[in-house]
This record gives sequence, structure tokens and C-alpha cells, in this order.
Amino acid sequence: MAARRSVVLGGAASLAAILGTGCATLGRTREPPPVILVHGAWHGSWCWEPVATLLTQAGHAVYMPTLTGLGRRSDEMSASIGLETHIADVASLFERRGLRNVVLVGHSYGGMIVTAIADRFKSAIGHVLYLDAALPDNGDSMVSYDPNATPQSIAATKAALTALAPDGVAMQPLPPEVFGIPPDHPRYAWVAERLTPHPLKTWFDPVTLTDGGSDGLPRTYIHCTDPVLPNAAFPAIAALVRDDPTWDYYEMQTGHDAMITAPVELADNIRMVAGTLPIVLT
Repeated sequence: MAARRSVVLGGAASLAAILGTGCATLGRTREPPPVILVHGAWHGSWCWEPVATLLTQAGHAVYMPTLTGLGRRSDEMSASIGLETHIADVASLFERRGLRNVVLVGHSYGGMIVTAIADRFKSAIGHVLYLDAALPDNGDSMVSYDPNATPQSIAATKAALTALAPDGVAMQPLPPEVFGIPPDHPRYAWVAERLTPHPLKTWFDPVTLTDGGSDGLPRTYIHCTDPVLPNAAFPAIAALVRDDPTWDYYEMQTGHDAMITAPVELADNIRMVAGTLPIVLT
């Protein structure tokens, strides 16, 4: 694993740009490994399109699974869709394609999924990148992984989420500005028309980990800070991993949906952890 880095990224600059163009280079570029991009709640594979285009141009094979019941698969919505359904959506990529040395990226709710995938396919994964994402322990759910959670706060969160699902099945989508996309952003309408209801059960189901989740793998956490996603546990997770030597930690000064608001610098950072974009020091 590369030497640990803790960096604050600006809203318009990648890590490589911030570090400059001096004479010392950390790491060597190599054959681009495959990248799997796992979207979060209410989203679909569509949200990764700007980043995927850049990664593909850089030579990566990019996989963007659409989770059951979301995005282009919204017509599959049902009360039976749970966290394990979505884990299986991503696991099938490893099983069908025999992928190796994968850079696995999870955004937001997608952190639940990539943690389970890292637990089950550890030998096939080269790096796990959490983008403002959940980081559960065994038995945690999307409503309980917060290190500051209490029984009272968990009950309140469950009640609020249930209120978003009047049919008891799917939580209605939130407006793009909640995800850090301002109304004057050029992709605001593009995002608004693509957000779809999210299956409620997936947020209440606990994750089962038998091999420590992403423990032992090279891994990076990126926290999006401008603005911070409201009512989320990501700042608490960031505080946990920031000084942990088993993590690389970065902050991006952009909104929660960094793949929409800062696709160039996010693609650069994925390439950096993949080893195909060298880090240059002045």
C-alpha cells in the first residue's frame, strides 16, 4: 500500500494538480485496472457517466451496475428488494467476468455494498474507495452505522425514512440540492429527472461481514465538504478514518454528488488510487 496521505482537495483541482509538477514522482503508472462504480440511494448508473467517460479514455474498463429497482431498473421495484439484493447485483460482476485487481468505488449508500463485496471478494480487489460513503461494521444497517447513533436516533431515522415511503416500499427521491447540486448547476435538471424512488428495506437490513469488510485492503475515504450532506454520518466516519494509518484520506471541497459537481478531479483521484496517474511532488 502506498504511503498514507491526508489531503484537502479544492473544488476545481485534482490531487495531482495540487501537488504540482516537480521533479519527484511517487509510484509508476501501470496497466489500467478495471473500475467498478457503485451508485448511492435514489441514483442509478447514469450518475457516473461523466466520470466513466474520463476513466474509459484513460484506458480503464469501467463497470457501472444499476442496482435493482433504481434508475433504468425502476420498473423492478418491489417490497422484497433488500440490501442483499443490491450486494448480489455487484457480486455477479465478479462471478460472471472473473475480474481481478479491481478498483471498487462506492458512493453514499453504496458504501454498504462495497464493504460487503470487499468482505467476500477480497483477493480480487486492488483498492476500495469510499466516496462520502457509509462504512459499516458487521450487523450494521444504513440507519445504524453512524458511530454516534443511539437507540433514540435510530428510531427517529427509521420513522423519517418510513415517512418518505407512503406505500411502505420505496422512499421518494429528494431534490438535487440535498445532494449538493445547486439549482443553477448545468446538470441540475438532468439529475432531477433521473432520480427514482429507493427501496426502503435496503436501509433497514443489516450487513453480514465475516472477513472484516474492507480491512486489510488498500483503501481511501473521500469526504465531500462543500456543502456537507445534511443529517448524514459521513463527517463522523471521516473523523474516524482521518488519522487511521490503514486509510488514505482526502477532502473534496464540493457537494455530496461529486461525480456530478467535480467529475474531472474525482476521475483523477480514482486514477491515482488505481496507480495509473502518478503523484508528482515539487
